[in-house]
Amino acid sequence: MPGNGYEDYEFTAEYYDPVYDRFTRRDIEFYVEQSKRAGGRTLELGCGTGRVLIPTALAGCEITGLDLSSFMLGKLQQKLERQPPDVQKRVGLSQGDMTGFDTGERYALITIPFRPFQHLITVAEQKACLTCVRRHLLQNGRFVLDVFHPSIPRLIDPKYLMEIETDPGIEMPDGRVLRRAQRIAAFHQVEQYNDIELIHYIKHPDGKEERLVHAFPMRYFYRYEMEHLLGLCGFRVVEFYGNFDHSPFTAESPEMIFIAEKV
Repeated sequence: MPGNGYEDYEFTAEYYDPVYDRFTRRDIEFYVEQSKRAGGRTLELGCGTGRVLIPTALAGCEITGLDLSSFMLGKLQQKLERQPPDVQKRVGLSQGDMTGFDTGERYALITIPFRPFQHLITVAEQKACLTCVRRHLLQNGRFVLDVFHPSIPRLIDPKYLMEIETDPGIEMPDGRVLRRAQRIAAFHQVEQYNDIELIHYIKHPDGKEERLVHAFPMRYFYRYEMEHLLGLCGFRVVEFYGNFDHSPFTAESPEMIFIAEKV
Protein backbone atom coordinates (compact mmCIF):
# COMPACT_ATOMS: atom_id res chain seq x y z
CA MET A 1 0.00 0.00 0.00
CA PRO A 2 1.40 3.45 -0.82
CA GLY A 3 2.41 5.79 1.97
CA ASN A 4 -0.51 7.80 3.33
CA GLY A 5 1.38 9.46 6.18
CA TYR A 6 -0.55 7.79 8.97
CA GLU A 7 2.16 5.19 9.48
CA ASP A 8 5.00 7.70 9.00
CA TYR A 9 4.21 10.49 11.45
CA GLU A 10 3.03 10.07 15.04
CA PHE A 11 1.30 13.47 15.04
CA THR A 12 -1.31 12.21 12.56
CA ALA A 13 -2.69 9.93 15.28
CA GLU A 14 -2.27 12.51 18.04
CA TYR A 15 -4.42 15.13 16.31
CA TYR A 16 -6.91 12.86 14.55
CA ASP A 17 -9.46 12.60 17.35
CA PRO A 18 -9.43 16.29 18.37
CA VAL A 19 -10.41 17.15 14.78
CA TYR A 20 -12.95 14.45 13.99
CA ASP A 21 -14.57 14.14 17.42
CA ARG A 22 -15.98 17.62 16.81
CA PHE A 23 -18.14 16.43 13.93
CA THR A 24 -21.27 14.30 14.03
CA ARG A 25 -20.88 12.28 10.87
CA ARG A 26 -23.84 10.12 10.00
CA ASP A 27 -21.46 7.41 8.82
CA ILE A 28 -20.99 6.08 12.37
CA GLU A 29 -24.69 5.39 12.76
CA PHE A 30 -24.80 3.90 9.26
CA TYR A 31 -21.89 1.49 9.79
CA VAL A 32 -23.06 0.45 13.26
CA GLU A 33 -26.43 -0.48 11.77
CA GLN A 34 -24.72 -2.48 9.00
CA SER A 35 -22.81 -4.48 11.63
CA LYS A 36 -25.94 -5.07 13.70
CA ARG A 37 -27.70 -6.46 10.62
CA ALA A 38 -24.77 -8.62 9.51
CA GLY A 39 -25.45 -11.46 11.94
CA GLY A 40 -21.76 -12.13 12.51
CA ARG A 41 -18.35 -10.59 13.02
CA THR A 42 -17.29 -7.41 11.17
CA LEU A 43 -13.83 -6.64 9.81
CA GLU A 44 -13.10 -2.92 9.48
CA LEU A 45 -10.17 -2.01 7.23
CA GLY A 46 -8.43 1.26 8.03
CA CYS A 47 -9.95 1.36 11.51
CA GLY A 48 -7.66 4.19 12.70
CA THR A 49 -8.26 5.28 16.28
CA GLY A 50 -11.65 3.55 16.47
CA ARG A 51 -14.03 6.35 15.48
CA VAL A 52 -16.40 3.74 13.98
CA LEU A 53 -15.05 0.58 15.62
CA ILE A 54 -15.68 1.52 19.26
CA PRO A 55 -19.33 2.59 18.74
CA THR A 56 -19.82 -0.69 16.85
CA ALA A 57 -18.49 -2.71 19.79
CA LEU A 58 -20.55 -0.63 22.22
CA ALA A 59 -23.63 -1.59 20.20
CA GLY A 60 -22.96 -5.25 20.99
CA CYS A 61 -21.26 -6.28 17.73
CA GLU A 62 -18.09 -8.34 17.42
CA ILE A 63 -15.53 -6.51 15.29
CA THR A 64 -11.91 -6.79 14.20
CA GLY A 65 -10.01 -3.67 13.20
CA LEU A 66 -7.06 -3.68 10.81
CA ASP A 67 -4.80 -0.68 10.22
CA LEU A 68 -1.31 -0.12 8.83
CA SER A 69 -0.39 2.56 11.38
CA SER A 70 0.99 1.46 14.74
CA PHE A 71 0.38 5.01 15.98
CA MET A 72 -3.33 4.89 15.16
CA LEU A 73 -3.69 1.41 16.65
CA GLY A 74 -1.89 2.58 19.79
CA LYS A 75 -4.45 5.36 20.27
CA LEU A 76 -7.25 2.88 19.66
CA GLN A 77 -5.83 0.46 22.24
CA GLN A 78 -5.68 3.24 24.84
CA LYS A 79 -9.33 4.11 24.17
CA LEU A 80 -10.36 0.46 24.35
CA GLU A 81 -8.74 0.06 27.75
CA ARG A 82 -11.17 2.64 29.10
CA GLN A 83 -14.16 0.58 27.93
CA PRO A 84 -15.96 -2.10 29.97
CA PRO A 85 -14.47 -5.64 29.79
CA ASP A 86 -17.39 -7.01 27.76
CA VAL A 87 -16.80 -4.36 25.08
CA GLN A 88 -13.09 -5.11 25.00
CA LYS A 89 -13.80 -8.81 24.50
CA ARG A 90 -15.79 -8.08 21.35
CA VAL A 91 -12.82 -6.35 19.67
CA GLY A 92 -9.77 -7.76 17.90
CA LEU A 93 -6.98 -5.60 16.49
CA SER A 94 -4.46 -6.34 13.77
CA GLN A 95 -1.72 -4.31 12.13
CA GLY A 96 -1.54 -4.91 8.42
CA ASP A 97 -1.71 -3.67 4.85
CA MET A 98 -5.19 -3.63 3.32
CA THR A 99 -3.74 -4.73 -0.03
CA GLY A 100 -2.31 -7.95 1.41
CA PHE A 101 -3.70 -9.20 4.72
CA ASP A 102 -4.66 -12.56 6.18
CA THR A 103 -6.44 -12.57 9.54
CA GLY A 104 -7.17 -16.30 9.46
CA GLU A 105 -10.93 -15.65 9.76
CA ARG A 106 -13.91 -15.03 7.52
CA TYR A 107 -16.50 -12.35 8.24
CA ALA A 108 -20.18 -11.62 7.79
CA LEU A 109 -19.35 -7.99 6.97
CA ILE A 110 -16.22 -6.15 5.82
CA THR A 111 -16.19 -2.35 5.78
CA ILE A 112 -13.85 0.43 4.65
CA PRO A 113 -15.32 3.62 6.14
CA PHE A 114 -14.20 7.19 5.47
CA ARG A 115 -11.82 7.04 2.49
CA PRO A 116 -8.96 4.56 3.19
CA PHE A 117 -9.66 2.90 -0.17
CA GLN A 118 -8.83 6.23 -1.82
CA HIS A 119 -5.23 5.93 -0.64
CA LEU A 120 -4.84 3.07 -3.14
CA ILE A 121 -3.60 4.88 -6.23
CA THR A 122 -3.14 2.12 -8.81
CA VAL A 123 -5.63 -0.38 -10.16
CA ALA A 124 -3.26 -3.18 -9.10
CA GLU A 125 -3.44 -1.98 -5.47
CA GLN A 126 -7.21 -1.60 -5.63
CA LYS A 127 -7.66 -5.11 -7.06
CA ALA A 128 -5.29 -6.56 -4.45
CA CYS A 129 -7.39 -5.04 -1.67
CA LEU A 130 -10.69 -6.24 -3.12
CA THR A 131 -9.27 -9.72 -3.68
CA CYS A 132 -8.32 -9.91 0.01
CA VAL A 133 -11.76 -8.64 1.00
CA ARG A 134 -13.53 -11.27 -1.09
CA ARG A 135 -11.34 -14.04 0.31
CA HIS A 136 -12.19 -13.01 3.89
CA LEU A 137 -15.98 -12.82 3.38
CA LEU A 138 -18.41 -15.57 4.26
CA GLN A 139 -20.37 -16.79 1.26
CA ASN A 140 -23.40 -14.66 2.15
CA GLY A 141 -21.32 -11.82 3.56
CA ARG A 142 -21.46 -8.17 2.52
CA PHE A 143 -18.85 -5.54 1.74
CA VAL A 144 -19.50 -1.83 2.36
CA LEU A 145 -17.30 1.13 1.49
CA ASP A 146 -17.70 4.82 0.87
CA VAL A 147 -15.74 7.19 -1.37
CA PHE A 148 -16.43 10.86 -1.98
CA HIS A 149 -18.41 11.94 -5.02
CA PRO A 150 -15.89 13.96 -7.05
CA SER A 151 -16.55 17.66 -7.52
CA ILE A 152 -15.00 18.53 -10.86
CA PRO A 153 -14.20 22.20 -9.97
CA ARG A 154 -12.49 21.13 -6.75
CA LEU A 155 -10.37 18.62 -8.65
CA ILE A 156 -8.97 21.13 -11.14
CA ASP A 157 -9.39 24.71 -9.82
CA PRO A 158 -6.00 26.30 -8.96
CA LYS A 159 -7.56 28.17 -6.03
CA TYR A 160 -7.46 24.90 -4.07
CA LEU A 161 -3.66 24.99 -4.30
CA MET A 162 -3.85 27.67 -1.61
CA GLU A 163 -4.29 26.81 2.08
CA ILE A 164 -7.90 26.81 3.26
CA GLU A 165 -8.48 26.81 7.03
CA THR A 166 -10.87 24.03 8.01
CA ASP A 167 -10.52 23.69 11.77
CA PRO A 168 -9.79 26.93 13.68
CA GLY A 169 -8.94 27.05 17.36
CA ILE A 170 -9.32 23.50 18.69
CA GLU A 171 -8.28 23.53 22.36
CA MET A 172 -6.40 20.46 23.57
CA PRO A 173 -6.63 19.17 27.17
CA ASP A 174 -3.01 20.20 27.88
CA GLY A 175 -3.52 23.79 26.74
CA ARG A 176 -2.25 23.49 23.19
CA VAL A 177 -4.37 25.07 20.49
CA LEU A 178 -4.68 23.36 17.09
CA ARG A 179 -5.58 25.05 13.83
CA ARG A 180 -5.81 22.91 10.73
CA ALA A 181 -5.80 23.88 7.07
CA GLN A 182 -5.70 21.89 3.87
CA ARG A 183 -4.57 22.34 0.31
CA ILE A 184 -4.07 20.42 -2.90
CA ALA A 185 -0.33 20.33 -3.52
CA ALA A 186 -0.57 18.98 -7.08
CA PHE A 187 -3.16 17.79 -9.59
CA HIS A 188 -2.58 14.51 -11.44
CA GLN A 189 -5.54 14.44 -13.79
CA VAL A 190 -4.18 11.71 -16.07
CA GLU A 191 -3.56 9.35 -13.14
CA GLN A 192 -6.80 10.49 -11.43
CA TYR A 193 -5.39 11.50 -8.06
CA ASN A 194 -4.31 14.65 -6.23
CA ASP A 195 -1.54 15.26 -3.72
CA ILE A 196 -3.16 16.50 -0.51
CA GLU A 197 -1.66 18.35 2.45
CA LEU A 198 -3.30 18.65 5.86
CA ILE A 199 -1.42 21.41 7.69
CA HIS A 200 -1.47 21.44 11.49
CA TYR A 201 -0.59 24.67 13.28
CA ILE A 202 0.10 24.03 16.98
CA LYS A 203 0.45 26.78 19.57
CA HIS A 204 1.84 25.58 22.90
CA PRO A 205 1.04 27.19 26.28
CA ASP A 206 4.61 28.54 26.45
CA GLY A 207 4.14 30.33 23.12
CA LYS A 208 6.05 27.85 20.98
CA GLU A 209 4.48 27.29 17.55
CA GLU A 210 4.75 24.35 15.16
CA ARG A 211 3.68 23.69 11.58
CA LEU A 212 3.26 19.99 10.84
CA VAL A 213 2.27 18.74 7.38
CA HIS A 214 0.53 15.45 6.68
CA ALA A 215 1.01 14.87 2.94
CA PHE A 216 -0.51 12.01 0.98
CA PRO A 217 -1.98 11.12 -2.44
CA MET A 218 -5.77 10.80 -2.75
CA ARG A 219 -7.36 8.83 -5.58
CA TYR A 220 -10.82 9.79 -6.81
CA PHE A 221 -13.33 7.46 -8.41
CA TYR A 222 -16.48 7.77 -10.47
CA ARG A 223 -19.62 5.71 -10.00
CA TYR A 224 -19.35 3.29 -12.89
CA GLU A 225 -15.60 2.95 -12.50
CA MET A 226 -16.22 1.65 -8.96
CA GLU A 227 -19.04 -0.63 -10.09
CA HIS A 228 -16.86 -2.14 -12.84
CA LEU A 229 -13.93 -2.53 -10.43
CA LEU A 230 -16.12 -4.34 -7.91
CA GLY A 231 -17.55 -6.54 -10.67
CA LEU A 232 -14.07 -7.37 -11.96
CA CYS A 233 -13.11 -8.56 -8.47
CA GLY A 234 -16.13 -10.81 -7.95
CA PHE A 235 -18.71 -8.53 -6.33
CA ARG A 236 -22.24 -7.46 -7.21
CA VAL A 237 -23.51 -4.09 -6.02
CA VAL A 238 -26.85 -4.64 -4.27
CA GLU A 239 -27.39 -1.18 -2.74
CA PHE A 240 -26.02 2.23 -3.68
CA TYR A 241 -26.56 5.54 -1.86
CA GLY A 242 -25.54 9.16 -2.16
CA ASN A 243 -25.40 9.80 1.60
CA PHE A 244 -25.58 8.01 4.92
CA ASP A 245 -29.30 8.69 5.31
CA HIS A 246 -29.85 6.13 2.49
CA SER A 247 -30.81 8.89 0.07
CA PRO A 248 -30.58 8.13 -3.67
CA PHE A 249 -27.45 9.14 -5.54
CA THR A 250 -27.80 12.43 -7.44
CA ALA A 251 -25.48 14.97 -9.06
CA GLU A 252 -25.40 16.85 -5.74
CA SER A 253 -24.67 13.84 -3.50
CA PRO A 254 -21.53 14.19 -1.37
CA GLU A 255 -20.90 10.45 -1.07
CA MET A 256 -20.88 7.25 -3.09
CA ILE A 257 -21.73 4.36 -0.75
CA PHE A 258 -21.54 0.84 -2.19
CA ILE A 259 -22.99 -2.26 -0.54
CA ALA A 260 -21.87 -5.38 -2.38
CA GLU A 261 -22.12 -9.16 -2.17
CA LYS A 262 -19.59 -11.58 -3.52
CA VAL A 263 -20.63 -13.71 -6.50
